[in-house]
Formats: sequence, structure tokens, C-alpha cells
Amino acid sequence: MKRSDFIKTLSLVSLSPLIPNGMTLNDLNQITQAYKKQSKKMPVLFTSHGNPMDIPLSRDERPFWQRLYNLGKDLKSNYEVKAAVVISAHWCTGNETLVNASPIQKQIFDYYGFPKEYYEIFYQAKGSPEWAEEISKIIPSVKITKEWGLDHGAWPMLMHLFPNADVPVFELSIAYNASPQYHFELGKQLKSLRDRGVLIIGSGSLIHNLPLAMQKLRTGDKNAYGWEEEYDEWLKSQLEARTVQNIINYKDSHKLGLLAAPTPDHFVPVLYSLGLMDNKDNMEFFYEAPVSLPAFSERSFILS
Repeated sequence: MKRSDFIKTLSLVSLSPLIPNGMTLNDLNQITQAYKKQSKKMPVLFTSHGNPMDIPLSRDERPFWQRLYNLGKDLKSNYEVKAAVVISAHWCTGNETLVNASPIQKQIFDYYGFPKEYYEIFYQAKGSPEWAEEISKIIPSVKITKEWGLDHGAWPMLMHLFPNADVPVFELSIAYNASPQYHFELGKQLKSLRDRGVLIIGSGSLIHNLPLAMQKLRTGDKNAYGWEEEYDEWLKSQLEARTVQNIINYKDSHKLGLLAAPTPDHFVPVLYSLGLMDNKDNMEFFYEAPVSLPAFSERSFILS
């Protein structure tokens, strides 16, 4: 027996007079482990959600899907995930921020012109009205709605992260016209949820220029333009250095900022993740493959 196992067993045996009748040491150990999971501060994710072309691919065919699957297993093993909130690039609501409180989450196929099989993949997730209402209590300006569900900024990623759909999930919208600082500050206001078992996921893309991407993809050219790697590496360096204000001011802090993110929808989810960050958090890039498509990045990280 390992010394650590011996000490663990000895400590449990010393408590044996206090163990209720019928409860075994194994039962007590399971309770102890469950308590440890509950007491841990929940990590924060920023993840790419991929692109619709990848949705039918299996985890064997798509390394990113496999990495999400492995990450989900780790999260379930080490934390009690009571619910997951996704800030999706594909739910934009003008000047206000909304939260979806539907008990059953409608799956939204918000992409068009794909073959039939792209619309025959289903993720039947449940929502969490209680946690959605709690967010509205924490930030009264966030209004409750039941008029949304899970769009393709959420469910394709979630179906690999939590393939059994056993974690309640719902979305928080992006106030499209709000400033980057607004999104960062709103993320900061949600920090208390990390202590209460709620996983918050920013889902977007640090580089996402759809018009430029389509210029090449329409001709079958999947090669990057050449500037993507430079900007991706700069963003990585800023994230590692925690120079958050440079990322908030992404439009001006680098010459490629507006080229990489001409619209805010895919970039601002990272600002929520950074707003939720604590000084003691470790940042791990759980996916940072070379740029695989023009004007696009899949760099993703976890804070824990």
C-alpha cells in the first residue's frame, strides 16, 4: 500500500466510531470526494465552436472535438458542474443582454445551404431556469427570455464536451452594440457563480473575418492569407502576460485587430472569460492548432 493510501485509510478508520450504522468507509470516502468536488472553484472556458462544415465529423476525424470530449471528462471527474452558461457569438441582441430561461433548450440550426445530414444531428439538452433567474438577480439589467435556445455557437461544442446532455445548459446573449469594456465588466459581475458550481463558457473565435474567409473558400482554397499566424501569436502573448486591457482594446492595440475581428460577435466572448479570471488562475491553451482556414482561429483556453 502506498504511504498516501495508508494515511488516508488510517484517517477514515479513526473516524469509524462516528460513522452512522450501515455506512461503510467506502461510502464515507465517496462523500468526502463529492464534497471536495463541490468546494472547488469552477474553471472558465474560452473555446472556438468550430465551423458548420465540421459538425458531422466524428471525434476520430476531428482532433478539436476529441479535445473537447477529453476536457469534459476531466471537468465531470473533478468538479460538480451544476450548470453551464454559454456566451455564444451567434446570439446577438442589439443594446441589451438577455438570458434564456427555457427548461427545454431548443436546438437552433442557424446555418444554411448545407446537405440534409447537417440538420439530422441532435443534442437534446435541458436548460436551468433557476440559474438563469439567478443571473438576472445578480445583474438586474440582464433580462430573462424564453425566445432562444442553443445555436451553432453552443450545441456543436457542447455535444462533445457533455455528450450525454447531463449538464443543464443555457445561453447569455451578446449586446452587439455595447462596448468591449461593457462585456468585460459584465463577466466580472458573474464571478460568484464560479464558487457555486456554474461553468461559464465564452464561445467564439479570436480571428473571424467571414467575408475574407469566403473569398477563398468559394474557390476551394483553404490556405491562410498569411497574417493570421502573426495575430494569433500576438494574442497568445497578451493572454499569457494577462495584459487584459490590450485585448479589451483589440481594435486599436494591434494593426491587425480590425482585420481579424471586423465585427464584435466572435471576439467579445473572450472578454467575458477574462472578466471571470482570478489572479491565481492558471491558463492552459487546450487547443492551439495551426491556422487551418483563412481568416479564422481555433485557439481555446481554460482558466482554473
